[in-house]
Amino acid sequence: QVQLVESGGGLVQPGGSLTLSCTASGRAWRFYAMGWYRQGVGNQRELVASIDSAGSTTSANYVDSVKGRFTISRDNAKSTVYLQMNNLKPEDTAVYYCNRPVGGSWDWGQGTQVTVSS
Repeated sequence: QVQLVESGGGLVQPGGSLTLSCTASGRAWRFYAMGWYRQGVGNQRELVASIDSAGSTTSANYVDSVKGRFTISRDNAKSTVYLQMNNLKPEDTAVYYCNRPVGGSWDWGQGTQVTVSS
């Protein structure tokens, strides 16, 4: 079973940047595509970015609301997937999680809170 630990969240002003990290345990992790999800207060969890198992940049997909601002990447040697977030907006405020984007999910981690506010 893969365990996921998210980190890197915080309070940032509009227009600021953050980089989130998701560290995975377990050998199976590297064979799966990975995604970043977010869940704002009162909202359903949504998938915002995904990348294939090899970390190919051409495989990356983004929800329209973050295209051009967020970048997903992964380092399989470090068992970590990243989400670089630039030009953050108040509507990006949410708890961010990582997990598989398709074909099921592992147990969800605690997530990392991102708050965008002046």
